[in-house]
Amino acid sequence: MDPVAVHSTGFRVLKEVPKIAKHDDTRINDEITATRCRLIGVDGSQLGLFDIRDAQRIADEQNLDLVEIAPNADPPVCRVMDYGKYKYQQAIKAKAARKNQSRVEVKEMKFRPKIDVGDYETKKGHVLRFLKKGARVKITIMFRGREMAHPEQGLNVLERLAEDLKPYATVESQPKLEGRNMLMLLAPIKGAFDEKPEKSESDKK
Repeated sequence: MDPVAVHSTGFRVLKEVPKIAKHDDTRINDEITATRCRLIGVDGSQLGLFDIRDAQRIADEQNLDLVEIAPNADPPVCRVMDYGKYKYQQAIKAKAARKNQSRVEVKEMKFRPKIDVGDYETKKGHVLRFLKKGARVKITIMFRGREMAHPEQGLNVLERLAEDLKPYATVESQPKLEGRNMLMLLAPIKGAFDEKPEKSESDKK
């Protein structure tokens, strides 16, 4: 609707149109530049083609907003709604989705291609601890100097680790060489760390 109203005295006075704070590119009310639109009512019903001024009048009469929901359509599609309430509900839903979304942490453990047995077992224990806490673990083999000439040594370490941890982890990302490092990603197997009930004497027989 044109933000001009006719006063009872016959004079034309400016009508104050409330502005809504927006943080997106959605056009509403007097921001809509199209001259015609396909209008959807507040209840979702298809109202047909309208001149944009008439569509705005319909929204104003219900103290609602005219919102352009499909600007690239020909003609654009607009809907009558309470835009402030709609944005608030969207924000609540997004917050709930973020809260329910499980954040999987990624830890990193670095190995050398010529790692000794003791160091290997220690680092394997750390990896196992990370997996038990539900984290994915990026295994990095660091090559130095002439070690780059024998990448199979690093691959052997990764394959050995994957085999040792087979009951607890799956290889989510196969070993690959990136620069002077060889990487592999392990993901914990769901339920692998659950405590198994001890067998009773009758079960052992």
